[in-house]
Amino acid sequence: MRKLFTSESVTEGHPDKLCDYISDSVLDSYLSEDKDARVACETVAGKGEIFLTGEISSTANINIEDVVRNAIKEIGYWGEEFDLDYKTCKIRINISKQSPDIAQGVNNSLEDREGENINSEGAGDQGIMFGFAIDETDELLPLPISLAHKLSKRLSVVRKEKIIDYLGADGKVQVTVEYENGNPKRVETIVVSTQAKPSIERETIKKDIKEKVINVVVPSNLLDENTKYFINPTGRFVIGGPLGDSGLTGRKIIVDTYGGYSRHGGGAFSGKDPTKVDRSAAYIARHIAKNVVANGYAKKCEIQLAYSIGVAKPVGVYVDTFGTNTIAEEEIVNKIKNKFDLTPRGIIDYLDLQRPIYRQTTNYGHFGKKNLPWEKIVEL
Repeated sequence: MRKLFTSESVTEGHPDKLCDYISDSVLDSYLSEDKDARVACETVAGKGEIFLTGEISSTANINIEDVVRNAIKEIGYWGEEFDLDYKTCKIRINISKQSPDIAQGVNNSLEDREGENINSEGAGDQGIMFGFAIDETDELLPLPISLAHKLSKRLSVVRKEKIIDYLGADGKVQVTVEYENGNPKRVETIVVSTQAKPSIERETIKKDIKEKVINVVVPSNLLDENTKYFINPTGRFVIGGPLGDSGLTGRKIIVDTYGGYSRHGGGAFSGKDPTKVDRSAAYIARHIAKNVVANGYAKKCEIQLAYSIGVAKPVGVYVDTFGTNTIAEEEIVNKIKNKFDLTPRGIIDYLDLQRPIYRQTTNYGHFGKKNLPWEKIVEL
């Protein structure tokens, strides 16, 4: 049976990803001085202006405006040619402290308050989180999102290294993979939309993107004479970034995870410290799912964790191997329970999450990067 599945990724200069990067830069700045900082930082970008809001409780003394301007500069918005200038853009900051009602449930879990003495913080919110892994790529991610991330990252590389010297920071990629009997067979379609200087002809852009981006990234055995390419299909992409479209933290959650191939919980990641299980529990769920596959217990695995605000232990743990398991799913669940402490404190300590490691997660997916602690292979 032939099926097509599509995933997308965006470059680090996409307005939503610019906001994610700013929020994670603020988070890292606080964690670098105060590992116990409570941070929930949201960013909005639009037409030469950056607006930050949220809640931060910390002993650290951080110049947030400097952090924001440096983040914008690192992404590559250096001047007014493509709208946003890190030196002159307007920055507004509206940050308060974490609500004491939330803080009391995080600081002391319901279990501790009722005498269980498990010595763990409660979850910072209720919610469901998913982790996923599949054996169709080396990083155990679905092929469509893996290729989309690599293509969007390559777009940023050729821009910053001036391999293609006329590109702007904003861009999007979409990859459609043909599956045959559940296995990836070939790439059906690649869509690339990239910001470029107005003086550059579309035919030049198409040629350069095909030669210096697509052919460098996508294995030749996945491309054939029937693969379709749509490069800047509107014909012109000059106005981009926050001038072309407003940006907002947390609006690319499918890009951040599995490209729609697996389910996603309700919460975004960026700008949140690890007491927020939206982030930390999604990381441990990926770690568990990846190791179920890496240890040979299944070819495909999805994990769901569910939490209640103020309660340390998850209220639900769900495993689905889609019939690919080599041992009983009940045995997999028992291995998970015996191996992992899934309380917020247990996750934080196991993955060592109270460190300034989050800016590197912002772009090109939170999963699949070898240097991140939740991507490590362990014996399960």
